[in-house]
Amino acid sequence: MSEAIARDLMAQRFRSYLPVVVDLETGGFNAERDAVLEIAAVTLTMDPEGNLLPDATYAYHLHPFEGANVEQSALDFTGIRLDDPLRRQVALSEEEALGEIFRPIRKAIKAHGCTRAILVGHNAAFDHGFLNAAANRSGIKRNPFHPFSSFDTATLAGLVYGQTVLARACRAAGIEFDNKAAHSARYDTERTAELFCAMVNRYKDLGGWQLAVREQAMDDNE
Repeated sequence: MSEAIARDLMAQRFRSYLPVVVDLETGGFNAERDAVLEIAAVTLTMDPEGNLLPDATYAYHLHPFEGANVEQSALDFTGIRLDDPLRRQVALSEEEALGEIFRPIRKAIKAHGCTRAILVGHNAAFDHGFLNAAANRSGIKRNPFHPFSSFDTATLAGLVYGQTVLARACRAAGIEFDNKAAHSARYDTERTAELFCAMVNRYKDLGGWQLAVREQAMDDNE
């Protein structure tokens, strides 16, 4: 199967949506009031056999937006230190960080023949709400993500493995998980991407989606 067929498979697999795994570390639970402190995204790709794979990772530290609330309990939970001089040196504004994240996502959407990104997250509604709120604050009109649809790996892992906690779901899937590295947006996003791919590919291997779609894709490209 050629790269063109793999491209067609990705576009067909999720109804022209490109799954992009996202995690945000925040200063609380209120998307309108609390700061986004870290953001990471992993784009996905598909091999010629129809297997979903992590592709590229993009991760950034953020300065809290003006007037943002940051709960001390959130900092204690994530281990983020706002006064860390290295963090302060590399951190971006929300607008800058979203620009850096959205730019390669738009390119990946086009490269895979898709029309839009769809957010994949562990407890996806949380990350989706904060992402949309940050995009609105930044005045971004071309958000590449679907405004409300998403794939929640907590729900999917509960179905597939009987586990909803990220660490336990990853271990059930045979994915190594370091609790000490958890609650970093980069680390959690990369593990979530592996978990999502494992579940999608397991369904394929059990005889699900790929059979009819692969045959149709091959027929269309002959």
